[in-house]
Amino acid sequence: MPLVFTCIAPHGSQVLPEFAAGPDDAPATRTAMLDLGRRMESARPDTIVLLTPHGIRIDGMMCISVSTRAEGDLGRGVTVDFEVDQPLAQAIAARSELAGVPVARCIYGASAGPSCCIPLDWGAIIPLRFMGHSFAPKPRVVVICPSRALSREQMVTFGRAIAEAAAESGQRVALIASADQAHAHAADGPYGLDPAAAEYDRQMCHAVEQQDLLSLLQTDATLVENAKPDSLWQMLILAGALQVQPMFGELLSYELPSYFGMMCAAYTPR
Repeated sequence: MPLVFTCIAPHGSQVLPEFAAGPDDAPATRTAMLDLGRRMESARPDTIVLLTPHGIRIDGMMCISVSTRAEGDLGRGVTVDFEVDQPLAQAIAARSELAGVPVARCIYGASAGPSCCIPLDWGAIIPLRFMGHSFAPKPRVVVICPSRALSREQMVTFGRAIAEAAAESGQRVALIASADQAHAHAADGPYGLDPAAAEYDRQMCHAVEQQDLLSLLQTDATLVENAKPDSLWQMLILAGALQVQPMFGELLSYELPSYFGMMCAAYTPR
């Protein structure tokens, strides 16, 4: 089986109890994230492939960490640390290049050993805090940051490369598309208020409910620009992976606790 579990998970800090303003701050999303954690743990992944929009981004490339370790610290005691699945990272990179999608292999710190450690951003730390951090045994990770300069079709192709490399690895592999939705929901937010935000989020939820993430290839470019999301690219990569490993998608939650939308969706093999 190429993939044992996949999901779309947000990374707004308020889903963490350590950062929430109170129990009424994003309660539906927090509940859904806990559900995603239970579902993934029951799938027993050996490795988690995580797609983040906020990591080390290289223009025109898929940036794949091949460091020895991955660690992150958000403060307030919120930390994560993982071993990196270097063979799978290299296999994904090789398959991507064969498919014509350019890749950069990223190493941070020393060339090997404990000091060869990629720093994780909030787009990785927050989902991994729910999915993987407390698992026993703890899975390894592969952390990937896509460049938005690549085409949507290349995102889908890259998703197929992930699933194909996972199948060849002989391991149980899970995939997280770390993705907050539109960021233009509030006049006092950093991106202002634009009606495109509500329409964009509606389309994303609809694509999940209709089992049709490939429809996002047709999402209007002006709508995307005005809505200011950071989800489209990771969701298209997930769409490609689902071409190799068909899964049933379930929309667990959608919530708008601040200026950006947050969606949780679980995908399990058919």
